[in-house]
Amino acid sequence: MYKRQKDSWLFKQLFANWKKFEITYILILLFLQVIVYIIAPDSFIGMISGVFGVLCLIYGMKGRKINFAFGLVQTLAMTLIAYQTHSWMSFVMGIFYVLSQPVGWFFWGQDDAIHEFRPKTRRLIFLGAFIAWLVVWGIDALLNGQLPYFDALNLIIPLIAQVLYILKYKENWSLWIVVNTAAVIYWTILTVQFIMGVNTQGQLGMYLSQVALQGALLFNAIYANRVWASGEADNEGGTK
Repeated sequence: MYKRQKDSWLFKQLFANWKKFEITYILILLFLQVIVYIIAPDSFIGMISGVFGVLCLIYGMKGRKINFAFGLVQTLAMTLIAYQTHSWMSFVMGIFYVLSQPVGWFFWGQDDAIHEFRPKTRRLIFLGAFIAWLVVWGIDALLNGQLPYFDALNLIIPLIAQVLYILKYKENWSLWIVVNTAAVIYWTILTVQFIMGVNTQGQLGMYLSQVALQGALLFNAIYANRVWASGEADNEGGTK
């Protein structure tokens, strides 16, 4: 009976082939989310976003499509937080994230291989992302969004990165490193503004949970970039 469970698709997706280092940092990231909630227990939805975000990013790093199940919960919570804090570009991006979860589940069920662009194509993608960011920055400024330069970055670059992620191109992690670095700064600024009374939207727990989550995402993106480049994430998607 136990052997049959170990051979099941769900067991392999959740528990197979973990390194001690990976298990340790999963526990640390989850513990960090709980600590944030204990410090500022005013946003249960923020804690849910953080915990499921950690699970989503960890399984994504491993190249396993179960990440999209956790991602659906996380993106729904994140979208609600963006709405409550009037981060409009992040709210629009959140809707896209929610819709992308079932799409990603489908695509990762068709192909387990990790792909890579040619250098020229990679440069064109990065240049296009930069130009698109400038355009969206201008639009967000007209809408009086909070910190429009960061908010625009949190929309357009993740849009491209998420598409590459769904299609399993390893370059997605390079873009996520940029996005997560900006997101840590963005949510830290909003947290400081809330504490100082400059910003009165939402609750402190929402902001702290997002700072912790984005820090976890940044660390994971750096590590995942190495894992996907090494080929360790190949054949982990769950088609077999």
